[in-house]
Amino acid sequence: MIDDFLAGDLTEVEEAVRAAAAAEIMPRYRQLAAHEIVEKSGPHDLVTTADRLAEEHLTASLTRLLPGSVVVGEEAVHADPKVYDALDGDAPVWIVDPVDGTRQFVRGEPGFCTLVALAHRGELLASWTYAAALNEMAIAVRGRGAVLNGVPIRSGSPAPGAALEVAMSHPDYTTDAQKRALLGLFVEGIHPRPCGSAGLEYLAVARGDQDAVAFNWEYAWDHAAGLLLVTEAGGAQATLSGTPFRIAGGNDLPFTAARDKATAERILAALRAGG
Repeated sequence: MIDDFLAGDLTEVEEAVRAAAAAEIMPRYRQLAAHEIVEKSGPHDLVTTADRLAEEHLTASLTRLLPGSVVVGEEAVHADPKVYDALDGDAPVWIVDPVDGTRQFVRGEPGFCTLVALAHRGELLASWTYAAALNEMAIAVRGRGAVLNGVPIRSGSPAPGAALEVAMSHPDYTTDAQKRALLGLFVEGIHPRPCGSAGLEYLAVARGDQDAVAFNWEYAWDHAAGLLLVTEAGGAQATLSGTPFRIAGGNDLPFTAARDKATAERILAALRAGG
């Protein structure tokens, strides 16, 4: 079933992602009322009406495109954590973050995106990263490469001797051990900065505009689409132990995704030195 789907016309998925953003996200961009913004775990963890309705829209349209599939969405898991268990199940799974970069969306900034990935039995198969306000759609299909607005992209490699530009988790939102690891990035030859939308940070790596990311959290909806995008663009990814990131969790954190294998290894070495 899943092989036949991937061999077919995937433009319907792209159209579903664009339709959800057009119907539920962009009409509320810079138009949110106070009652449409709610704190979940705290002031840095926000959800809006756009998040909830876009996820509902995508859940309906994506499962219709692939009968028998299920959705693991950020808002559905917040309501029922058991939904996350589907990542270890036998059914094809759509992994959805309706608005990645909700804080930026709430502030009326364009740095947010919709993330959708398709996985089966732990293997990432395809992904869609849609920055509606920037008119950018990045798509990756396992073994077929990555494109941005229909044009193939490659991550390339950093210029020899250049300092690495790295987006990282903010140290304030980590455990003490993870904080120490991330502080290992503050060395000569690496320029770390706090990340914005994770999906857009991955896109920057995939297109060669940024050298790496280093994150300490592992929610699949934040990382699945971007990890496949970077990998299909020629990049590399690994957890602190050197093993690949598992979308179902249980990873040795922090982890990195980078423009090439050498850069990933350099970031991991810095993280280990910090820890």
